[in-house]
Amino acid sequence: MPPGKWAAAADPRAVAARLLGRLEQGESLSVLLAGEMAGLEPRDRPLVKALCFGVARWWPQLEALLGLLMERPLKARDRDIKALLLLGLYQLQHMRIAPHAVVDETVGAARSLKKPWAAGLINALLRRFQREQTGLMATLEENPAARYAHPAWLLQRLQAAWPADWEASVGAANEQPPMSLRVNLSKVSREAYCEQLQAAGIGARSIDHTASGLVLEQPLDVAVLPGFQQGLVSVQDGGAQLAAGLLDPAPGQQLLDACAAPGGKTGHLLEMMDGRVDVTAVDIDAARLQRIHENLRRLGLPATICQGDAATPRGPWAERRYQRILLDVPCSATGVIRRHPDIKLLRRAADIPPLVVLQAQILDAAWPLLEPGGLLLYATCSLLPEENQQQVQRFLQRQSGARERPIEASWGHACEVGRQILPGEAEMDGFYYARIEKA
Repeated sequence: MPPGKWAAAADPRAVAARLLGRLEQGESLSVLLAGEMAGLEPRDRPLVKALCFGVARWWPQLEALLGLLMERPLKARDRDIKALLLLGLYQLQHMRIAPHAVVDETVGAARSLKKPWAAGLINALLRRFQREQTGLMATLEENPAARYAHPAWLLQRLQAAWPADWEASVGAANEQPPMSLRVNLSKVSREAYCEQLQAAGIGARSIDHTASGLVLEQPLDVAVLPGFQQGLVSVQDGGAQLAAGLLDPAPGQQLLDACAAPGGKTGHLLEMMDGRVDVTAVDIDAARLQRIHENLRRLGLPATICQGDAATPRGPWAERRYQRILLDVPCSATGVIRRHPDIKLLRRAADIPPLVVLQAQILDAAWPLLEPGGLLLYATCSLLPEENQQQVQRFLQRQSGARERPIEASWGHACEVGRQILPGEAEMDGFYYARIEKA
């Protein structure tokens, strides 16, 4: 069925199974959902999204469980049936749906997929899981990837990098993330906005270590947020909100946000300085540049927005010199798995070395654009040392005029260079920051 062309009465479990089959082939869940949600009935969209994100979050465990239940794997052409079985197992374990309804609906979805032959298989396997659940889950305890619902390669990297913290970090990454907000302090104080939320019946609490961060007690549609369209508030994780303060801009400075999309940190810098800095936002992806335009338009804030490759700067933006540069570089995104659980399927160990090379290229290419005495903030949403402190250490060794400006803070973990937040700490995602001065 063509993308976005689901039948009016499409079975939401069948739709989710098709999308998860495509996810297993390497397509991003966010892209898949963005392309397909428009063709679904509005009442079905929350369920499809919850099923897709939930199965992706627990995929390593669900797939191992399915391996225990099946004598031989399904054929590649039946990825949708495999996904449907994973959906059934996920619902039985993690959703508040009556078990008999889970079995009946999942069996019915096989017929919606035009594969009635699979109905008996699905019925038998799901009922077997109900009978043998305790023993099956005990068996999975012996398989670390299944037990912690993370790829084996990533578990090994995290255990080596964070021997005292990896288990808590992995546990936090398996939880559903909170919805975090950034209050636009140039328009309203955090306390005043909290009062607006309270008047609207929305519970929220402040995020520690941030001046403008709030966490909602329950996620909700942004359209419900008071003043969202007027730019009073934006959706942004608390860890991401630390970047603007760490960059320490001053009025009148030229700032470069070199990997800017979707523009959250760009907007925060402009809010914090109330427009008293000149910000140039650059991104290589033309489609994602549109998100920057949309976000800044909603906030009513100006910036110079350019398409460009931070690894090979060209054009007028690359001919300027800046007092502050933000490099939120492409990375493994292992610190934001709780928000993007499909990373567990899409990311491979072999992806890390090319990312490390690209990050080094961006650092080296951006350095000449920084004025003497200027400050560069290197940022990732990775938990891996080779992308973080090791990357910055190598850069400092290459550049004789570069030196670290240490981050003195009560959040996160001090590294040999820079500072790392692990997922779930102070209700934040996993981020790494390092500040580098040009002598």
